[in-house]
Amino acid sequence: MATVVVQQPLGKAGMEAWNSGICDCCEDLNSCCYAYWCFPCFTCSTTGDFGESTCLPLLDIFGPALMAAFGIGVCVPPVGLAMRVAVRYKYHIGGSLCEDIMVTCCCIWCSWCQMSREIKARKKVVRILQRNPMIQPVPMAVNPQVVAMQQPRVIGAAPLGAGPAVQMGPIKTGVPPFAM
Repeated sequence: MATVVVQQPLGKAGMEAWNSGICDCCEDLNSCCYAYWCFPCFTCSTTGDFGESTCLPLLDIFGPALMAAFGIGVCVPPVGLAMRVAVRYKYHIGGSLCEDIMVTCCCIWCSWCQMSREIKARKKVVRILQRNPMIQPVPMAVNPQVVAMQQPRVIGAAPLGAGPAVQMGPIKTGVPPFAM
C-alpha cells in the first residue's frame, strides 16, 4: 500500500523564511519591470539562474493551451508551482504545498518575482564566500612515526658496539697458526 503525503511537515529545525515578501516588488524594480513587460523571458531567465533548463517555463504557456484543446482545464501552472517548491527545498525555506498552490494560482507574477529575488540573494552569499576563501591550516601529525634505519655492514667486520676490537694475529705459543 502506498503512503500519500497530504501536508508537508511544518516547523522543521533549520527552516528559514523567504528573504522578501510576496509583494515586495520595490526591492528589485528591475526584475519586476522585466517580469511585467516580458513575463515569458523573465521566467526562462529565472529558471536558468536557478540551474534548470531555460525552456522549462514555456510548458506553463503551451501546456495549459494544449490541455484545454483536449478539454482538460489546468488552473495551477505546473512549472511555476514546481519551481516554487524546488526553491523552497533547495534553500530550506519553510512553508507548505497549499501555500505554494495559492500563491502560484493567485499571483503568478509576484511568485516568480519572489523566487527571482531569493535566487539572487542566495547567489550573492555564494559569491562573497568564493572571493574570500578561508585558509585552513594543515593539520600536524599527532603521533609522529619513528623510522629506524639500519647502518650498512661490512662483511667480515666486527659488529658495532660489540666491545673492544681484538687484534687477530699469530698465537705466541710457539705453534704455527695453521697447525692447529
